[in-house]
Amino acid sequence: MALNESEYITLAHGAGGKISRELMDKVILPEFGNPILNELHDGARLELSGRLAFTTDSYTVQPLFFSGGNIGKLAVCGTVNDLAMTGAVPRYLSAGIIIEEGFPIKDLRTIAHTMREMAEAAGVAIVTGDTKVVGRGKADGIFINTAGIGELIEGVSISPKEVRPGMKVLLSGYLGDHAATVLAGRHGLQLPDYIKTDCAPLAQLTQALLKAAPHTAVLRDPTRGGLAAVLNEIAEASGVGVIIEEERLPVRPEVQGVCDILGFDVLELANEGKCVAFVPEEEAPAALKAMQQSPYGKAACIIGETTGQAAGQVALRTAIGGLRVVDMPLGNLVPRIC
Repeated sequence: MALNESEYITLAHGAGGKISRELMDKVILPEFGNPILNELHDGARLELSGRLAFTTDSYTVQPLFFSGGNIGKLAVCGTVNDLAMTGAVPRYLSAGIIIEEGFPIKDLRTIAHTMREMAEAAGVAIVTGDTKVVGRGKADGIFINTAGIGELIEGVSISPKEVRPGMKVLLSGYLGDHAATVLAGRHGLQLPDYIKTDCAPLAQLTQALLKAAPHTAVLRDPTRGGLAAVLNEIAEASGVGVIIEEERLPVRPEVQGVCDILGFDVLELANEGKCVAFVPEEEAPAALKAMQQSPYGKAACIIGETTGQAAGQVALRTAIGGLRVVDMPLGNLVPRIC
C-alpha cells in the first residue's frame, strides 16, 4: 500500500510493524538511501582513519518552515558546520526524528528531501538513524537530532587557547539573517524576498580558509547568542581582549529594522551559515580572499582584532570612535530559533 500525500503520521507509524516499515520504504530510504544505510543494521559500519571529530545537536525550530529553509536544512547544516569549526572534513551523519501524531506526511517528505539535498551539498552521507512517533501535543510537529563524524585536517590546531594578541577577526557575511527570517515568519512581519535564512553548509569554505591560513587559531559559527556570545566565549577562554569595529559589521538595513522593531541587538541574533575566524595578521589577506571566493562568503570582511589589553573582554568601537563593552547575552533572546 502506497502512502497517500494527504495522510498524516499515526502512532502506528512508530510501532515497529508493517506501517513503520512502509514509512521507511516510502519516505526515508528514497531520500537518505546509500549503501551503508541500506543495510538497515542497528548501526553503521564506517571507514575512517586518523584523528576524528564528533558532534551532536537537536533542532526544535518554530516555525518548521521559513523563507529559504526548514528544520531539515538546519539539522544537516548545523551539524556539518559544527564539525567544520573543529577543523574537520565532515563525513557521516546520523538522524533521529521524533514526529508528533497527526504530522502531515507531505511535510515529512519535504523535510527529508531537504536533508538529502543538504547532505549532498556538504559531501556527507546520512548512514544511520531512528524515527519515533509520540502522541498529539507532545512534540510540536517534529524534532530532529543529528550527530556527525568528521576527519580532522592534518596539521591544523583549532582551539581558543591558540588565540594571541594582534590577530585579525574575520566574519564570513551578513549578521542576523536567520534570526530575522524566523522572527518574521513567527510574527507575521514582511521582509523582502532576498532576506532568507543564511543556513548553509560551510565545510568547503572552512577547508579553503584553512588551506590559505593554516595557522588559523579558532573557527566558530555564531548561532544561539550570536556574534556577542562567540566573541565573549573566545576572549574568556584565550585571555585576550577583542575589539570589533561597528562600521565594518555587515548588517542588512532590513535586519536592523527587525531588531529596532522588536528591541533586539543584532550582535546577539543567531546565524546558521556564518563563520568567525581568528587568523594571524600576516595570513588574514589570504584567509579573507579564500572566504570571499566561496558562494557562502562573498560578503566576508575583517571586523576587528585581538589585543593584550582588557583580557577576556569584548568591545565595540562605535562610529564616533568611542568604545562600549559587548557583554555575553544574559539568555536566549529568541527561543526555538534552531
